Amino acid sequence: MNILITGGAGFIGSHTADQLIAKGHRVRILDLLDPQIHGKNADFPDYLHPDIEKIYGDVCQPEDVNKALEDIDAVYHFAALTGVGQSMYDIRNYVDVNVIGTATLLECIVKQNIKLKQFILASSRAVYGEGTHTCPEHGTIYPSLRLREDLDKGMFHQLCPHCRTILEPVATIEERPLDPLSVYAETKKHQEDYCRYAANTFGIPVTMLRYFNVYGSRQSLKNPYTGVVSIFYNRIIANQALSLYEQGMPGRDFVHIFDVAKANVLALENNNRSPAIFNVGSGCNDTIRDVASALAKACKKDVEMLDLGEFRQGDIFSCYADLTQAKHGLNFSPSTSLEQGMEEFVQWASDQESFDGYEKTVDELEKYGLFGRAGKS
Repeated sequence: MNILITGGAGFIGSHTADQLIAKGHRVRILDLLDPQIHGKNADFPDYLHPDIEKIYGDVCQPEDVNKALEDIDAVYHFAALTGVGQSMYDIRNYVDVNVIGTATLLECIVKQNIKLKQFILASSRAVYGEGTHTCPEHGTIYPSLRLREDLDKGMFHQLCPHCRTILEPVATIEERPLDPLSVYAETKKHQEDYCRYAANTFGIPVTMLRYFNVYGSRQSLKNPYTGVVSIFYNRIIANQALSLYEQGMPGRDFVHIFDVAKANVLALENNNRSPAIFNVGSGCNDTIRDVASALAKACKKDVEMLDLGEFRQGDIFSCYADLTQAKHGLNFSPSTSLEQGMEEFVQWASDQESFDGYEKTVDELEKYGLFGRAGKS
């Protein structure tokens, strides 16, 4: 097939392109080379496969999108801004890129009457809000945003809204109610809504993949807003201590890029009824402290881990994937452990220029009242 990947110069897009080309497909990418991700005055990165056709352009501009769609059989839509914390105050930019970009892409497909074999959307576990939890007395709970007054007191766990018992996280299935808790999460839900509309109205075969916390080689080390792995790595290399938000207790599902790219390729052959939705994760609930320890071990460094009672307003406590649907519908099973993934990431990152932008993100979050310290407010 002739395949278009929007945002294809990024780390998820580039790894996906590698696997598609290895299977004999032809790949074209459309990318704006966002300076926050690729650096100022960036060119297309050297890691891109030489057989990729590269188009510099904006997914929000119909003329760029129409050019990129010429003779295309399938589309992967990855172009998006992805910083949860940054989205809380950079609202218009996130809506423009994520929502208007998706609407523009779908409109161009419809108006050109392009008969795609597959449209694959990179969605996010952020649409769930908090992960699924259970209470011994009240059963399954879909908790919403934690109260700021609890966070200020150092109560970071999710509490049952009925009896205030500490809740136990369990795996999250695709059918649970959605409760986006950030602007980024809202934009991902809007993307899904528009794709679902396009599937039901125009018959576009749509597969939506809800990625959990993706990490691995080629993720931006310049962008401090797109993942704790890059932030921790840059501080470890700079011999700085790691401040673990919420005592390092929050749980996340960290899935390695090799597994994500594998799921992306499997989605191209998805014959499930459209629109289809699948979680893409590891199925493991690793704490932030677990992640910091695995990364420090891969870096072969002793790292000081600080508990300063810090937290970010709008963060969730725990969310990890139930992969039953992905296993049955896509034949997807992750194969990279957290330790193996961190070793792969560090081996790649050790040859890259590091940038410690942690303090910049804290300053911005504090400026907008989104950063706190338990007992200090």
